[in-house]
Amino acid sequence: MYTNESYLLELLQEAQLVTKAALEDVNHKKKSQESIIEALISLNLLSDESIAQTLAANAGMDYVDLKRLDVNPAVASRIPADVAVRFRIVPVAEGGGTLVVAVTDPLDFDALDSVRHVLSVEPEFVVASDSAIKQRLLDFYSSQLDASQIAKLDAEAISVTGEGSGDGGDAPIIKMVYQILQEAYQNRASDIHIEPTEKEMRVRYRIDGALHKVQSHPLQLLPSIVSRIKIMTGTMAISEKRLPQDGRIQAKFGSGDLDLRVSTIPTSCGESVVMRILDKGSLTIGLPQLGFFSDDQAIFEELIRLPDGIILVTGPTGSGKTTTLYACLNSINKPDRKIITVEDPVEYLLSGINQVQVKEAIGMSFAAALRAILRQAPNIIMIGEIRDLETASIAINASLTGHLVFSTLHTNDAPSAVARLADIGVKKFLIASAVRSIMAQRLVRHICRDCAQPGEISLKDTRALRLTEEQLSKAQIKQGAGCRTCRMTGYKGRIGCFEIFNIVEEVRLLINGDESTSGLRKRARELGMRTLREDGVRKVLAGTTTASEVIRVTMSDAE
Repeated sequence: MYTNESYLLELLQEAQLVTKAALEDVNHKKKSQESIIEALISLNLLSDESIAQTLAANAGMDYVDLKRLDVNPAVASRIPADVAVRFRIVPVAEGGGTLVVAVTDPLDFDALDSVRHVLSVEPEFVVASDSAIKQRLLDFYSSQLDASQIAKLDAEAISVTGEGSGDGGDAPIIKMVYQILQEAYQNRASDIHIEPTEKEMRVRYRIDGALHKVQSHPLQLLPSIVSRIKIMTGTMAISEKRLPQDGRIQAKFGSGDLDLRVSTIPTSCGESVVMRILDKGSLTIGLPQLGFFSDDQAIFEELIRLPDGIILVTGPTGSGKTTTLYACLNSINKPDRKIITVEDPVEYLLSGINQVQVKEAIGMSFAAALRAILRQAPNIIMIGEIRDLETASIAINASLTGHLVFSTLHTNDAPSAVARLADIGVKKFLIASAVRSIMAQRLVRHICRDCAQPGEISLKDTRALRLTEEQLSKAQIKQGAGCRTCRMTGYKGRIGCFEIFNIVEEVRLLINGDESTSGLRKRARELGMRTLREDGVRKVLAGTTTASEVIRVTMSDAE
């Protein structure tokens, strides 16, 4: 904790803050791995503030109360996180060519020399209490630390100040945010929602597509929680509460490397926060895990091995489009192929694939990135989303010149993608020539394998899905009873329902002839296309999901 404890104890005795008899008594009472200084603090015989003041006076330095000092995060960034955490130092002010740095132990000359080495200016050192510096380290650097470092600092800060005592500062808030993130990760949540209501602050996790309320806290805690999250991003303004903001947090939990996309928006009761959890280490999924039946998987595997053309995956936000595209790339990623992606953001890192991040602020748009990567001679290109005519035109030209292009669109079903491309300005003959297949998808919750048992379908659901007596007689209807594995929901994990619309020659002629979406859909079904609802029904009959799930996420074919 301190580099020269024996000398510090002498200073404390000289300052009459502790007696020799008290030291002997504490030495017998302290825990085996606890230092005498730590024991004095834990027994409330000494405060770390009085230690800091004693060290400051001895070293001829100023003492600062960091708990009351407003520190700009930009100033803290002047020293790297690993150096700051290792030596317990925090930059607190800057001006006149001088950087003021708070230290825990002015007798730690290695720390002082390290600061001088990493800075281009001569620092001015001040002394602050150990607990205050640890809290500031958590405030400014936790987004750059792994979970073990955060937990260690957090535990030390709380053990020194005392959680719940008026001197605890922000330590309980830091701990609360950390526990929310950790619990969400352990429960496989995809989103964390921290929302103000009239009477409380509500915390909900989205697990397998469904929101679950997990915590509620006094509304008074909301501003501190939101500020803590903003600090962790390193880019969001703490004082700005009137406008929406976006940021990112990178963190480690065990072996998991997480990237959290943070969004805040002002509401009538306070700021609402949503954090999207992207587990970069978890994406090893292949096509078989997406939920295809063998016939659809065979069709899709044949499509993704075409030499050229565009393959589109459509659906609303959160329907698993990116996961499907990544599974495609994992499946066809071979040493003899060059694959480049253009994404906003790059959600998961794929080994052996060149991934380009869109940065609109510096002119690196989808279109600009596409023009550049075509000069890299790729075989396969993935575009995160086709949003405008320029991007669509470059994608079509790439497909017509020998490239296989994967991308996504936001449409309700597969045939609607033709109208969507036409709406943004793509000529119908180019759509017919370039697009090879369009696949719409939705995600339904998978019945928990640990508590699955025979189930029944209500008459209402039977009518909604238009199930026949023959289908029901051969069905393996199941439902989840609820267990610890699935948090008593009966579901664990999600799989896709798919609608594959292949652009065969007859369909090309219809597109060129300006056929309507309903006309394309009718002819596609006559040619064998299975709708989202029909694919969902197959999964219900196979005991993979439930009727209520399919009805929830798909429209009836009449609709």
